[in-house]
Amino acid sequence: MKSKRLALVGGGQMGRALLGGVLASSLLPSSEVCFVDPCEETRLWWKEHQPGVACMELAEAAASCDVVLLAVKPNLIASVTSADGVDLQGNLVISIAAGISLSSLRQCVGHDRIVRVMPNTPSLVREGASGFCCGADVTKVDRQWIQDLLGCVGLAVEVVESQMDAVTGLSGSGPAYVCLVIEALADGGVQAGLPRPLAMKLATQTVLGTAKMIEETGRHPGELKDAVASPGGTTIAAIAELERYGLRNALMQAVNASAERSRKLEG
Repeated sequence: MKSKRLALVGGGQMGRALLGGVLASSLLPSSEVCFVDPCEETRLWWKEHQPGVACMELAEAAASCDVVLLAVKPNLIASVTSADGVDLQGNLVISIAAGISLSSLRQCVGHDRIVRVMPNTPSLVREGASGFCCGADVTKVDRQWIQDLLGCVGLAVEVVESQMDAVTGLSGSGPAYVCLVIEALADGGVQAGLPRPLAMKLATQTVLGTAKMIEETGRHPGELKDAVASPGGTTIAAIAELERYGLRNALMQAVNASAERSRKLEG
């Protein structure tokens, strides 16, 4: 596949994660990427940690790169794309700004070779889950390149735009739910008599290992749950309590509440 030069607009955590994954995977060399960010502190971070990545103004970056990745806050998309001298007509434009629809992005950049992405924070450790949807003028080659780009930091799946709010509710907000689960498990371990550092270590590894087991075996979580729940045993007693207090329903409602909030915020 033909290489594409990439300009990252916004050098914050998620931008750093994505570009870090690109460079670590050798999808692109540092000479083929640049970043745009007015914050002096951010520029110093890039100079220290990624010295081979050039810092440019957006107009220069857009003119010299094939792909522009917008990793700025949603309220900045319009002002960034309409800045003096900025022409994005020849670029594949990718936005990771939450709640910015393809329609809004199209109005900002003036064409339909656009992509909307919802990444999540585990992208920072290259175990992310990203959903994306594409404008009408995104080509087959573009799509594969986007898969490769997002694949540098984890799983990437293409969905229709009507599913993006559900992606936000599940994988976009999902790390927060899992953090609450791990914290609660560790609290339970402390309540049962474990030192907190040990409880946290066991809770974290239990969630990590279980997720890996589901992924690698392809078995349904219910099947794996049943394999642990012996008749009259400790696990089924615990599961009965989880059902009594509504863990399953609480998580389902959390996903749907996040998705509904995303729908209301969408512009």
